[in-house]
Amino acid sequence: MERRNTVQRKIILETLKRLNNHPTTEELYAEIQKGYPTISKTTVYRNLRLLTQSGLVRRVSVPDGPERYEGQPEPHYHFRCSICGGVFDVDIPVISDIDARVAQKYGFDVSGHDIMFHGVCNKCKQM
Repeated sequence: MERRNTVQRKIILETLKRLNNHPTTEELYAEIQKGYPTISKTTVYRNLRLLTQSGLVRRVSVPDGPERYEGQPEPHYHFRCSICGGVFDVDIPVISDIDARVAQKYGFDVSGHDIMFHGVCNKCKQM
């Protein structure tokens, strides 16, 4: 990782971990602007890409929605609410050999997987 914007990277990573809500790049930028209005959108985009490439940040692909990001790069699953669109971590054990099982059964070269559960979150159920 280049050294030039280490302060900005630290701010971006700390904000992402503090939010813990899988923000889009725009949401992350808006939150950073509250405390650091001199950080540009370009800086956030560029450094978010570098943090993702370095493995410090994880990109969460959401079907039919913008990509989201999180500061927890360890493998885990997600849940997306079909009403509010919120994305939440699912704290269950990861099936560690699922890639190998799919590769063995179908002959694919599996490089990874994402599992996203869908339904209605607790907050929306109460509405």
